[in-house]
Amino acid sequence: MAQSDSSEVIEVLALDRADIAVESWRWEFAHQRRAEIERHFARRRLTQPELWNGRLLMLNRYAIRDGMLQGSSFETDYASFLAWRDWDFPDTGVFNIFAAAALRSADGAYLVGVMASTTASPGQVYFPCGTPDREDVTANDALDLGGSVARELLEETGVDFGELEAEPGWTLVRDRGFLALMKRLAASESAERLRARILRHLADEPRPEFSDIHIVRGRDDLDPAMPPFLVAYLERVWR
Repeated sequence: MAQSDSSEVIEVLALDRADIAVESWRWEFAHQRRAEIERHFARRRLTQPELWNGRLLMLNRYAIRDGMLQGSSFETDYASFLAWRDWDFPDTGVFNIFAAAALRSADGAYLVGVMASTTASPGQVYFPCGTPDREDVTANDALDLGGSVARELLEETGVDFGELEAEPGWTLVRDRGFLALMKRLAASESAERLRARILRHLADEPRPEFSDIHIVRGRDDLDPAMPPFLVAYLERVWR
């Protein structure tokens, strides 16, 4: 166990599988505080006009049994999600579930990205990841977290999931409202070569998610801009 800044316990555990259904569900927070949410989003867009009120998926119930995460997700708008996150998770019954690519180089370093100024988390440092949306839903109305992490990795770094060695299962990290499913992915290139390759991809993108890529080899490379769940994951794999 680790501790977040708010003294909440951060849970880190191994999973074999994650089965999340996508179902219709009314989020009372989003309905009851609609006017506040819209005002908040309008204020955010004054300084970040690139923010777009699209649709995404959040988790509203889950259970973990015998190495399997099972639960249900629902669709909502980005403005409601952003207000819930910015207001420090006032509804504790929902979660921001997402898959993250723990990209590891051939020489044992991890690569993380600095979020661009056009994103909702400018300056923060993350693995390639993203809150799932309708593109990540299968024909059977299930959340495809494996497909989500592959899509986000390719979009944000230009690295194809298929060229990497994927660790079986997931490492789940829960920190308050965040439910991060980490997929460790091993590359055949050194950290420096991999970073240079990703930077070339970012330079070709009209609006990249990352403004820079950092190489993390050990605790001395941890950054205050990293969220607690990312630090907790790295601390676990470095044990």
